[in-house]
Amino acid sequence: MRWRIAVLVSAAIAVSYLDRQTLPLAVQSIARDIPLTNTQFSSLQSAFLFSYALMYAGGGKLVDLLGTRRGFTVIMVSWSLACASHALATSFILLATSRFLLGLGEGGGFPAATRAVAECFTPAERATAMGIINAGTAVGAIVAPPLIASVLLVTSWRWIFLVTGTLGLVWILWWRFSYPREHRAGMGDPDLYSDPGAQEPRPVPWIRLFSLRETWGLAAAKFLSDAAWFFYLFWLPKYLFDARGFDIKRVGAFAWMPSAAAGLGCLLGGSLSSYLIQRSFSVSTARKVALGLSAAVMPFAILVPHVPVSWSIALFCLAYFGQQSWSTLVMVLPTDLFPSRIVGSVAGIVGFGGAMGGIVFGQIVGYLLDHGFGYGAVFAVAGLLHVTAFLVVLGFIPSVELLPLGQKIRAEEVV
Repeated sequence: MRWRIAVLVSAAIAVSYLDRQTLPLAVQSIARDIPLTNTQFSSLQSAFLFSYALMYAGGGKLVDLLGTRRGFTVIMVSWSLACASHALATSFILLATSRFLLGLGEGGGFPAATRAVAECFTPAERATAMGIINAGTAVGAIVAPPLIASVLLVTSWRWIFLVTGTLGLVWILWWRFSYPREHRAGMGDPDLYSDPGAQEPRPVPWIRLFSLRETWGLAAAKFLSDAAWFFYLFWLPKYLFDARGFDIKRVGAFAWMPSAAAGLGCLLGGSLSSYLIQRSFSVSTARKVALGLSAAVMPFAILVPHVPVSWSIALFCLAYFGQQSWSTLVMVLPTDLFPSRIVGSVAGIVGFGGAMGGIVFGQIVGYLLDHGFGYGAVFAVAGLLHVTAFLVVLGFIPSVELLPLGQKIRAEEVV
């Protein structure tokens, strides 16, 4: 039952990444009807990420209040309708509005996923479960290039958004029939595993989470690493179009490869951490070793603009692999550090930091490209961001273990 839930949530994340990839992959076709500069393209992604950031923080609180089952339903309905609304766009402003609404819906997805993991899995299982769920990002991104290319070859770009929006509505039926109406301890109650001596929870203002350096460390690390990730995710098709001369057929043929590598990264990063724990390493050591190895491969992306196209695709694969291995582990850290009742809220704050990193770096990328700096400068910065993020984790989180509640947050529940 529990592992089926991991697959179910992974499917939701796959739909999410399929939805958000529609515009980057269809940008050439869209630009024939709605002309876009690099700066405008960046602004469309920023509109998505700004609302995504707000809802990532608010969505965590929403899921904590509504519960995982109802919260995820509301979130999926919102982003599916927002995705379909792109088909009605006739101007840059309307496209930006649809992107904003899409981000508002999708922002709650990962906080809901994190809460599902905290509800259903033990600490030793969580990294593997999150790896399965995070692999959904790769599935969605793998499906997107050939699917969108196929649609564009036979009909208008507007149908892409209608098709992908409909998939989300279908998923809701699966979710409502599969996820339990009420969480039961027999499924893997996280409080039983995380803090067996816990007393009745006492409320504390949500703002108290910002008094913890661990919260700031996770948010800062996510800010840096997601700045690079959203650049790779949103700009890979455009880089292949603009710098490598690809058409939509070639993008459809090759752009799925890095996403396949990302799926392996999701599974192997989480599995490595779980394996180390099973071999009697501490949770802290297991998480940090896996994070460090993930970050170590990311600087190779600096070489992307300087090598033949086949090698650049291979380097993108390596970067996607390392990023999603990293992402799996960063997303599971809140479940290691915080009581389950506030995991959704903490994950929301962390995700907010990541989305803001994507906005800031995305705007910098658009400016640099429109002012003649080229992709070399952009990849030089992006390739170092994960290493910097790992140093932040080491500095702000000396030990990955459940925080001493009485000393640090003096409660087990955020209200």
